[in-house]
Amino acid sequence: MQRGVWSEVTAIASRDIEKARRTAVSFGIPKAYGSYEDLLADPEIEAIYNPLPNHLHVPWSIRAAEAGKHVLCEKPISISLTDARRLLAARDRTGVKMQEAFMIRTHPQWLGTLDMIRAGKIGPPRSIMGYFSFYNDDPTNIRNIREMGGGAVMDIGCYLVNTSRLIFAEEPRRVIAAFETDPQTKVDRMTSMILDYPSGQAIGTCSTQMTYYQRVHIFGTRGHIEVQIPFNAPNNKPSQVFVNGETQEFATCDQYQIQGDLFSKAIRENTVVPIPLEDSVLNMKVIEALFRSAESGTWEKP
Repeated sequence: MQRGVWSEVTAIASRDIEKARRTAVSFGIPKAYGSYEDLLADPEIEAIYNPLPNHLHVPWSIRAAEAGKHVLCEKPISISLTDARRLLAARDRTGVKMQEAFMIRTHPQWLGTLDMIRAGKIGPPRSIMGYFSFYNDDPTNIRNIREMGGGAVMDIGCYLVNTSRLIFAEEPRRVIAAFETDPQTKVDRMTSMILDYPSGQAIGTCSTQMTYYQRVHIFGTRGHIEVQIPFNAPNNKPSQVFVNGETQEFATCDQYQIQGDLFSKAIRENTVVPIPLEDSVLNMKVIEALFRSAESGTWEKP
């Protein structure tokens, strides 16, 4: 975000002032605060980026909104549908701009993929296969702490849900999921899901205790698209998408810089943010249904 044209990082906050100061010096950030409250009280801060653990997304985003700050909040936007709706209400009540930080949604490779689908390159999309995994079994890591909103679905499965909704441009009618739970941390460490849409089906697996891998395949009636590195797109080389056996290359870019710039531009020009918060609420409806399905062992409706 510091490399952005429209965004400027002017302050950082931590619960530990010395940690904040060290980080500020290392990144050339002018101000450091020893509490989140102090940063929110600074009248020169126009917007905040909330990358806190998942269970702190909603409470601190609401406090930021009530302090008059625009909010770019990490995904998942909340740990429950109820909380997501609370955040939406806070946005409407305060009038600030809010967006969930699904950085992939503004990356050129995904914008290009959607353009190719809409242009009929593969015919109507009918089937989507997604996979996203890495290995982290540290019980002290926030991704493995249940009370903090840890687990595979919240951390990375949310991408599979979001991209399938984006590709089909509709909401699933029903979903079903199978969780494998870590016996020590009690979070889901591997989840497989089926999302049944009016236009087709999406299947996906995510895991936080598997070899590192990611891929998305989109099958249409007349062709196939493979997004090679769909989520952690490289910022040091072009991104590649394979379309009907041919390579489509997208110029080297940093998706976090793009995300920060477009959010800041929407503030400066008073236009809509790239990803409306209403979409984030819909995403949480699906995620919550997956959790219900894992418990019930049956199809659930979002």
